Amino acid sequence: MAEGYELPLLLFAGFRSFIDELHAELAEQGHPDVRPAHGFALQAVGRDGVTAGELGRRLGVSKQAAGKTVERLERLGYVERADDPADGRRKLVRLTPRGADVLMRSAVIFDRLRERWVEVLGEERVGRLEADLRAMVPVDGLRLDAASWLGS
Repeated sequence: MAEGYELPLLLFAGFRSFIDELHAELAEQGHPDVRPAHGFALQAVGRDGVTAGELGRRLGVSKQAAGKTVERLERLGYVERADDPADGRRKLVRLTPRGADVLMRSAVIFDRLRERWVEVLGEERVGRLEADLRAMVPVDGLRLDAASWLGS
């Protein structure tokens, strides 16, 4: 029987292998500066954009920490700040075409990485693994604040 500590380490190692391979491919495809925490932030920005305060809430960090993340992503060309059409006093953080490109490429790469697991383990087994994890993860378990939880 496996020791209790092994399961979270194996789950993390699987996650880490996905993320490391994703970022290696993204670097080859013209996105060498994007980091795992950036992916969470770009997902949190979403299609419609967000204020820095809302970005902080979505990521589970302070408004100041969110502002620093936005500054970094702006310098890298992944987001821009623009006037909020609904309220001229507010600024929205929005994806640039480069930001949308990295998210699109990430989705394609994740599909390819999953397919490799299917080639090794089989579709049924991977499907069962995903279903079992969904059963064990709380409903709100798929949150974007993972980077702050990990201390990034």
